[in-house]
Formats: sequence, structure tokens, C-alpha cells
Amino acid sequence: MPIDPARSTAAGGTTPRTPRRLGTLGTRRSRALIPVVLAMLSMIGPFSIDTPFPAFPQMGVQLDVSSGELQLVVTAYMLAFAAMSVFHGPLSDAVGRRPVIVGSLLVYAVASAACAFAPTLEWLLVGRVVQGLAAGGSTIVSRTVVRDLFEGPEAQRMMSQVSVIFGVAPAVAPVVGGLLVQVGPWQTVFWFMAGLALVLVAASVALLPESHPPERRVPLRVGEIVRGLGAVVAVPAFHRMAWAGTLVFGAQFLYIGGASIFMVDVLGQGELDFWKLFVPMIGAMVVGSVVSGRYGRLVSSSHLVSTGYAVSAAGAVLGVGVALTPLGEVMPWAVAGVALIAFGNGLAYPNIQLLMLDLVPTRRGAVVSAAASITLVFNAVSAAVLAPYAGRSVLGFALTAATCVLLGWGCWRWHQRAARVLSA
Repeated sequence: MPIDPARSTAAGGTTPRTPRRLGTLGTRRSRALIPVVLAMLSMIGPFSIDTPFPAFPQMGVQLDVSSGELQLVVTAYMLAFAAMSVFHGPLSDAVGRRPVIVGSLLVYAVASAACAFAPTLEWLLVGRVVQGLAAGGSTIVSRTVVRDLFEGPEAQRMMSQVSVIFGVAPAVAPVVGGLLVQVGPWQTVFWFMAGLALVLVAASVALLPESHPPERRVPLRVGEIVRGLGAVVAVPAFHRMAWAGTLVFGAQFLYIGGASIFMVDVLGQGELDFWKLFVPMIGAMVVGSVVSGRYGRLVSSSHLVSTGYAVSAAGAVLGVGVALTPLGEVMPWAVAGVALIAFGNGLAYPNIQLLMLDLVPTRRGAVVSAAASITLVFNAVSAAVLAPYAGRSVLGFALTAATCVLLGWGCWRWHQRAARVLSA
């Protein structure tokens, strides 16, 4: 049964106690590497979104398609990711975390190789769909493993560390993609993805413990999976927090999903200039995540979320203000607002993830899956609709991002008021 959110960490209370499993994780060195493995697993999903961006010009020539059609390479991946993300978490609740992670990585590697062999855009999109279907197995379930293994301030610190790598991925991805297309054809990007997945398979098998033992699993039945998802969506606090996280992060993702439009079409930058957007934006998110982890022992998760969203709101206002001046089309001023939004996300995102995971402790996989599916669908729509149509100028991007931040902050304030009423 869903727990009362007023009594959970979502309402500022204590974290439900769960047994630590660190004593079964092997040597001190292997224990130290587990957070690194979890962080790398969490990054493969966002990393796969942006890596092909610098290869778009080559792909367009060889496949004889327009830049608008190539945007489907992003949208197809994200929609598939969103559709399958609903099932990865519940599957891990039933069969364990590690089988889902390893199996999905193997499928992802095969799909990446298929993309490299694609002779047409249609075949490439099929490969990207399969990539998206598989990517959530590592990205989503790795967050559940963090909460399985750690609790309290330590869980907060570990989730912040994972979020650092998760945040770095979109910044590193286009830079890596740009370097790869300098040394080989566009297919090199997808061969790199396949190799990365195989490395993570080896690391997961060698270092990652099974954090969800058989006695805590649920039956592997369709009805049980649906029941688990139903238990999650029946909690009103889940919807308030999921949409708060989705909308505020969506303001940042508007620039990620529309990077080729914002950097090339709006600002006139080149294929090797994506770092000018991603380094300040993701760097700010990393700093925010580090600050969140540092102060997690002193400040509650709820307070860090509130502070983070207030900072993001200030960044949204800054972005609109800069866009209204001539500096709006000059780097780095053009990305000053979204960088501050990203800093606020770094403070808030790890904490709101932990708060949601404790809403239904027996269905953590289902919680992560349901929340991720909402975020991914919204981001896919953002990349396909908001970025091309609302983001035709720096001001258009800034106003759309500001709208997302203010709506998300409003959802969080709504959740806080509802939690106070329930606890009264």
C-alpha cells in the first residue's frame, strides 16, 4: 500500500529504514567503484540523445535527408525510451536489478551496431527505437539500486554523485560525437555507443551486487506489474513531485533537445561549437549536485528542492532579461539563464528523486519507471514541438524555458502545501 506522504521524506519527515547491503559488496575497492558504475549506467540514456548531433551534416548528405528529418533521430529514440521506461522498473522489482541492467545493455549494444549499418534513414530510426527501448534498463534501474543500497544522508550523497555523471553526459556527448566524426564517418558514433555498452556489461557483472534479493521481489506477472504501477499513480504526491521535476528539468532539456537549432540555426555556431552551450549548462548542474551532496547532512531534501527551484526561477528571469537585450545573441551571455536554471536543477533533482522513491518503498522500481516515463514523454514532445516552433529565437527559447520553470515550481509549492495539510 502507498505510504502517507505526510509521514515520508516527501513531506520533510524521516526516511523509512531499509537494510544496508554494503557488507555483502566485497572488497573496499569494489565498494568504492560501485557509485562509479551506477553513475556510468545512469548516463547512457542521456548520452545517447546528444552524441549523434555533430554527425547530422554527414548523415544528411549520405542518407539524403533534411535537418528536420534528422530531428526524428532524437525524437524516435526518446519516445521509445519513454514507452519502455514504464516497464524496466517493475521488471526489476520482479526479477532483480542486475538481470534487467545487463540484458538491456546487451540489446542496446546490438541496436547501436545496427544503426552503424543503416543504409537509409528508416533503418536508422528502427535502430534508434530499439536503442531507446533498451537504454532505460540501465539509466532507470541504477537509481533504484542507489536507494536499495544506501539510506538517509548517505543515499542523498550517492544520488548527488550519480546526478553529477548524469548531468555531465549531455555535455560530454556532443563533444565526443564531434571528435569521433573528425576521425571517422558518422557510423563511428554508433560503434562507440556499442563499445561503451559492452564495457558497462563487464563492469556490471564484475562489480555490481544484486540489491533486490528474491525474498523482496514481486511475482513476474502482467497483473502484478500493472498493480505496482497502480499503487504508484494512486499517490497524489507522486504526481505533484513528478511534474515538478519534469517541468523544471524540461526547461533545461529544451536547450539539450534543441541544441542543433539553438546553436546552429539561431546563434550561427558550427558543428564543433556545441560545448559553448553544454559546458556552462551542465557544469552548473554538476556544481549544484556537488553542493547538494555536500550539504545533504545539514539540510533536508525538501529544503534543498525548494532552494533549487527558487534558483531555477531566478535563472529563468535572467534568461528572458538577457534575451531582450543585444547580448541575447552573444555567447556566453545567451546561455547565462539556462546555466542558472541548471544549477538549481543540480540542487533539486537528486533530492526530489529520493523523495519520490520513498513514497512507495516496496515498489521503488515502479516509482522510478513511472516518473521517468512522464519526464521522457514531455522531453520528447519538447524536442519535436517546442524546440522547432517555440524556439525560433533566443527570446523564444528563454520564454518557453521560463514557463516550464514557473509551472514546475508551482507544482512543488502545491505539494508542500498539501503535505502540510496532511500532517496537521
